[in-house]
Amino acid sequence: MSLASTGLASTAHGIGHTTMEDVAKLAGVSLKSVSRVINSEPHVSGKLRAKVEAAIAELNYVPDTAARSLAGSRTFIIGLLFDNPSPNYTMDIQKGVYEACRANQYHLRIDNVDSTVPREQLETQLLALVRNSRCDGFVLTPPLTDDMVLLDFLERSGIRYVRIAPAMQPDRSPGIGIDDRAAAAAMARHLWDLGHRRIAVLRGPASHSAASLRLDGFIETLGELGLEQTLIEADGGFSFDGGIRAGSEVLAMNPRPTAIFATNDDSAAGVMAACSQAGLKVPEDVSVCGFDDSWIARSVWPYLTTVYQPVEEMGRAAASLLLRRDEPEHGLRLLDFHLVVRDSTAPPKAV
Repeated sequence: MSLASTGLASTAHGIGHTTMEDVAKLAGVSLKSVSRVINSEPHVSGKLRAKVEAAIAELNYVPDTAARSLAGSRTFIIGLLFDNPSPNYTMDIQKGVYEACRANQYHLRIDNVDSTVPREQLETQLLALVRNSRCDGFVLTPPLTDDMVLLDFLERSGIRYVRIAPAMQPDRSPGIGIDDRAAAAAMARHLWDLGHRRIAVLRGPASHSAASLRLDGFIETLGELGLEQTLIEADGGFSFDGGIRAGSEVLAMNPRPTAIFATNDDSAAGVMAACSQAGLKVPEDVSVCGFDDSWIARSVWPYLTTVYQPVEEMGRAAASLLLRRDEPEHGLRLLDFHLVVRDSTAPPKAV
């Protein structure tokens, strides 16, 4: 069936206004069927969805979000909440969530929440956000994913949410993440196999549960491998500036570490800057590795050895769960990670 045969050619080329009725006529289905496909309702057959989506594409039909919101209780807006010092992580999450929204004809609202303020102030901040945003639900990112005040507030308000990388009460809600402990363990084995025994690790923010999991996995694995020297620890804070400060601190030690694991890429890049300031070469004098495989891992030189976690995919999957009409099953869904070995790590110098 073509546009010409249905008499809809003029609307497809911008003359007039294409409607859901036009889509239903071209697809040969009911108006209700078109509505179910557009609204991503459950239990829609693949055959029906394909027919409607083909008609939508041929007619260049764009659903009227305002009309859809007036027709029901939904606003067709979801919110993305941040309280994270890493701009690279934030951008990748945002991209994935936006793609899911666009695919489902939703709008995306992005807000920053300061979870460090007193409880009463946080609740006031949340109340104002919910009243003003009119979102159908929220995607929560670390460390907000484990903020019990926020979770309690959303549940009391009857607002749906999906968490990214939750560590506390993972069965409380739908969630998306990776096994941070196992990923950091893989990095520990990589440095051990290279021959490093004097190793430093940069901690992330205390409020960020994934940072604690990475630290624990790294330390526990080195202990299991037989590390006898004391592991050096410093606060990197998941930021470039924090990596410079912590890197300068551990590089000033005598003897200095032969390898440094920063628990995200931003702080690892800061460590590399500290090495340059100290006149040290990476990896000849010090091996440096990070976590995330964000764009910064390929913006420094040498390119950074790191752990790849699918941050963009995590955002897309979390938003897709939130946009389902039926209630998704509670619990944490783990995505795959892998070690990315580049030129910033090498065996230590012979002594």
